Formats: sequence, structure tokens, C-alpha cells
Amino acid sequence: MTPDSLHLLAPLCHAINHLLAQEPWARQKLLAHCGKTAAIDMGALTLRLRVTVDGMVEAAEKEAASDVTIRLKLSDLPLLAANAERAFSYVKIEGDADFANTISQLTRDLRWDAGHDLSKVFGEIAAQRMVSGAASAFASVRATHRSFTENLAEYFLEEQPMLVRPSAVAEIGGEVGKLRDDVERLAKRIEKLEGKR
Repeated sequence: MTPDSLHLLAPLCHAINHLLAQEPWARQKLLAHCGKTAAIDMGALTLRLRVTVDGMVEAAEKEAASDVTIRLKLSDLPLLAANAERAFSYVKIEGDADFANTISQLTRDLRWDAGHDLSKVFGEIAAQRMVSGAASAFASVRATHRSFTENLAEYFLEEQPMLVRPSAVAEIGGEVGKLRDDVERLAKRIEKLEGKR
């Protein structure tokens, strides 16, 4: 195992195990696959995780045979982070179908309970307020972003026309086609008139 992958695996295992420690149902699911190894192949880097006897994960040796191989592109990592529910639609999976299905379900359903962790430091009430405040701030940022994007698009479409609506392009295309047909008819008429002279 390369030093780079070791540096990545330690915090990754710690983060995954922290989530698993909060969710007994998830550890129970993994226990059915005790001793199995999953390889996450990102091309230049492959991370190997083994399921332990307590339903947690640990780093596996580079030489360890993989029961499941999950292949993904580094360029798809932002898509995976943004849409965890559809994460497995961005990857290719080979190997033990049951183990892969368990990993897929955990990826989709396992969530960090920030309130639980914050309550240990700040207390239950303060933690709930922090989480609801963060959720509210995040929703506000998303609404502001959406509003800004819509206003910017409207500005460039209406007030400072640098963009054109698809319907306007289709309308102009129709008008150009009609004008072309009119010009062709006029040219044929002129030909007929000149032929009569």
C-alpha cells in the first residue's frame, strides 16, 4: 500500500466508522460481510477497505483480493458528493452483488447526525439550534443563488440582450424561412415577366 493511500485511508476509515458507530442497523448490515474487502479504484489510486468483526471498516493491504471493486473517475467525485442518493449511477461495480448492494444501501441511507456530535460539546438545546441555524442558512444560500441566477439570466435576456431565448431563435428561423420562400417566388415571377418581354 502506498503512503498516499495510507494517508487517505486513515481519515476515511475514521469517518466511516464514526457514522457506523451512530447507526447500529448499518453495522448489522455490514456484519453479514465480515472479512470481505471492497476496492475503490479511481484510476491513479485504489483504496481497499475490509469489514471487521464488529461491523466497522479498516484499511486492507494492497495485495488483498477484492470481493467488490468500485470503479469511478476522480472527475465524478463532485457529482457523487452533490447527489449521494444517485452515487452508484456514476460508478462501475464488479464482484459480489450482495456485498455491492449493501455498500450501495449504506452510501444512500447513512447520514451524519451533526446534532448528536455537537450535543456532546455544546449540549442538546444548543446543538439543535446550531443544526437548524445551519440548515436555515444553507436554504437561504441556495435560494439566493437561485434568485441571483434567474435575475442574471433575465438581465442578459431582456435588459442587456446577450442571450436569446430558444423560442425567439425558433421564431426568427421561421421568419427567415418565410422570407427566403418569398424571395424565391419573387425571383421566379421576375424570370417569367422577363421571359414575356
